[in-house]
Amino acid sequence: MKSMSKLAVFLFFTATSMAVFAQDGGYLEVNTVVQTEEAYTDEAGELRTRLVAAEKVVPGDEVIYTVTFKNVGDEPAENVVITNPISADLTYVAGSAFGASSSVQFSVDGGKNFAAAEDLTVSEDDAARLATPEDYTHVRWLFSNDLAPGAQGVVRFRARLK
Repeated sequence: MKSMSKLAVFLFFTATSMAVFAQDGGYLEVNTVVQTEEAYTDEAGELRTRLVAAEKVVPGDEVIYTVTFKNVGDEPAENVVITNPISADLTYVAGSAFGASSSVQFSVDGGKNFAAAEDLTVSEDDAARLATPEDYTHVRWLFSNDLAPGAQGVVRFRARLK
């Protein structure tokens, strides 16, 4: 029954859509989906994979968060930052976050502070240690370019169900 409650978490986030403002001008429409990889054989008989909705996920399975965004405003969106929480039922898969023209940062304190993975530390037994993907609570993409009106983008990361 424990995996059922975790499955519900994924179904809740499967089709999340929201509209947000960029930090300096612009208006972004943001959509998040949670997917898994499915193996299939193409017409040529070659084994391939494709992304499908995460309908059934059990502990140990990987999911892929895909966040799409579009500037639906009349002005360029400047200083665009996309932040996605990582559910407590998930562990971030190291090195899996990507997005064109962006740098990736993580949080280990519920989204209060962010830094590059190699700069993150956590306190443990009165000592600091380098954070591991198991410690991450959020992933954030900072975009180096403005997003022109009508322009769109995509960012992704993988996580494993605990």
